[in-house]
Amino acid sequence: MNLFAQGQTAAQAQQASPYSMLIMFGLIAIIFYFFLIRPQKKKQRDHQLMVNNIKTGTRILTIGGIFGTVTRILDDRFEIEVDKNTRLQVSKSSVSSVIDIEKDSQKK
Repeated sequence: MNLFAQGQTAAQAQQASPYSMLIMFGLIAIIFYFFLIRPQKKKQRDHQLMVNNIKTGTRILTIGGIFGTVTRILDDRFEIEVDKNTRLQVSKSSVSSVIDIEKDSQKK
């Protein structure tokens, strides 16, 4: 059957409903939220909680791969001791993880 024979023009036959486009954009936004934004926020919140719980004497690993023990806590950074009389100051955001001393000593 020909669409023109039924009284519809070519533009009317190809036009999609504006509601279906709105629903499609909404679904894409929901997918982005649950697969990209939400996990990243959770990861960021967990890292901030870990950094806030670091105390003096805690053993840490930085993003650069430096192991050290926290000797002093400043506003935006930690001072860590990496060897006897060798201290570095690293930003709080550069802390990758906290090293559990008990698990670390059991591996040896």
